[in-house]
Amino acid sequence: MTLRVTNTLTGEKEPFEPRDPDSVLLYYCGLTTSDPPHLGHARGWVHVDVMCRWLDWLGYDVRHVENFTDVNEKIVARVGEDGDSEAEVARHYVRQVIEDMRSLNLDRAEVYPRVSEHVPEIIDLVERLLDQGHAYEANGSVYFDVTSFEDYGKLSNQSVEDIESQGEESEGEKRHPADFALWKADGVAPEDIADHQHPGAAPAEEACATAQTWDSPWGEGRPGWHIECSAMSMTHLDESIDIHVGGQDLVFPHHENEVAQSEAATGEQFAKYWLHVRLLETDDEKMSSSLGNYFTVSDAVDEFGPDVLRTFLLSTAYTSRATYSDETIAEARERWDRLSRGYERAVAACDDVDAYAKMTDETLRDAVDAARDDFEAAMNDDFNTREATTALLDLTAAVNTHVDDHEEYDYRGLRRAVETFEAFGGGVLGLSFGDEDGGDVSLAGDVIDLVLELRERERAAGNYDRADDLRDELEALGVEVQDTDDGPTYRI
Repeated sequence: MTLRVTNTLTGEKEPFEPRDPDSVLLYYCGLTTSDPPHLGHARGWVHVDVMCRWLDWLGYDVRHVENFTDVNEKIVARVGEDGDSEAEVARHYVRQVIEDMRSLNLDRAEVYPRVSEHVPEIIDLVERLLDQGHAYEANGSVYFDVTSFEDYGKLSNQSVEDIESQGEESEGEKRHPADFALWKADGVAPEDIADHQHPGAAPAEEACATAQTWDSPWGEGRPGWHIECSAMSMTHLDESIDIHVGGQDLVFPHHENEVAQSEAATGEQFAKYWLHVRLLETDDEKMSSSLGNYFTVSDAVDEFGPDVLRTFLLSTAYTSRATYSDETIAEARERWDRLSRGYERAVAACDDVDAYAKMTDETLRDAVDAARDDFEAAMNDDFNTREATTALLDLTAAVNTHVDDHEEYDYRGLRRAVETFEAFGGGVLGLSFGDEDGGDVSLAGDVIDLVLELRERERAAGNYDRADDLRDELEALGVEVQDTDDGPTYRI
C-alpha cells in the first residue's frame, strides 16, 4: 500500500513520493518560547512524532528538524516574569519545552535550531533576496516585495489583491500593504509588547531594553518572523524539502511567506507536501496561550500520564477537529486501559504454562493479521491514527476472547499479538507497550508492598489523612490502589 497525504498546497490527498526514494526531509514549525507549552502544542508534537515513526517503519531515513523561535516580541513581553532579559525568558521556556517533549515520549528530532544562533544565515538569505530584486530596504528595515513573486498566495489560495495588510508596523515604509518584514530596524518598542504583557511583568521600556539585536548591512536590528524558518530549514535540511508541517493557523501568513521568500531565493519548490494539524479546541474555541484557555503539558502529564494523553491526542486524525473536555479525556483513559490490559493479558497468557506449541486458534491468528493489515492501511491513509488505534482495540478484543474461551493457549498466536502491540502500539504510536524501565520489577513490588503496609498501620492508628496521602503519592507514581475486604491490592 502506498502512503497518501493531504497536501494543503494542492488541496488533495495524494500519493507520497519523496525526492529521494530512500529518505525524507521533514521540517516542523516549532514554538515561540514565550509561554508554557499546552495541549494544543502537544497535539502537533505527537502527530508529527507518529508521522516520523511511521515513515521510519516504511523504511525511510527520516531527517526531522523542529525549530525554537527564541527571538520575538511576545518573549520580550515576559521579561520580569520568567527572566530578566529576552534571552533568559527564551531559555526558560526552551528548557520547559524539552522537558515536556521528553515527558510525552517523543522521539528526538535531528536538531532543534534556534533563531538566535542562525542570524548570519538569515542575513545571507535576506541579502540574496535583495540582490535578486525580491526585497527592498527602507529606513534600516528590509521588506519582501510580494508583487515580485508571481505565485504569491498559492498555499492559502488567495490573491495579492485580496490581502489588505500583513499587520506590520511602519506601513508607510512598504510599497504594498501585503509586503512583509524580512529584517526589522532597531529593537523592540514598548507599543510592540503592550498587548502581550501580563501583570507582574517588567515595565515596558525596561523589558524592551533587553531585546536582542544584531549588526546587519542595513544597521542594527532583528530578524522578521517568517524568514527564520526558511533559513533554518535550508541550513539543516536542503533548499527543497519533502514535508513541511505546522499548525492550521500558520497557513497564512507564516507558511505562505515561507513559500514566497524561499522559492524566490532558490528558484526551486520549497516543500513538496504541506501538512497542517488542526487546532485543539475547548469550549468551541481554539486552545491558545493568548486566550488563556489552555491546559499546560506538564500539568496534564502529572494528572493523566503520558499514555492517556497520547491516546487522547491520537484519537482523532491530525486533519480532523479535536476537542479537549472531561468526556474526551475519560474516553481516552478508557481506551488506554483496554489496550494496556489487553497487552498485559496477551503477555501473561503467552508466558503461561498452558501456552502450547501445537495449540492453534485460527480465529486469533486471523484477528492478529487483520489488526496488522488494518493498522497499516490506516497509517498509509494520511496517518489516520484514529483508525490505527481502533485496529489495536480490535486486537485487544480478540486476545480477550481467546483467553476467556480456552483453557490451553495458542502460543504462536499470542506471541504475534504481543509483537503487534509492541511494534505498532509502542513503536509507531509511542505508547508504553513493552517498555523497559531499567529497574527491577520485583524490587518495585516489594517497595509498594512496604508502602501499603505502612498505610494500613496509619489507618489502624486513626491517621486517615496520612493514609490518604500515601495512597495519593502512590497513584501519582502510576500505582492504582484498590481496597478490598481482603486488604489493599494494586496495579501498576
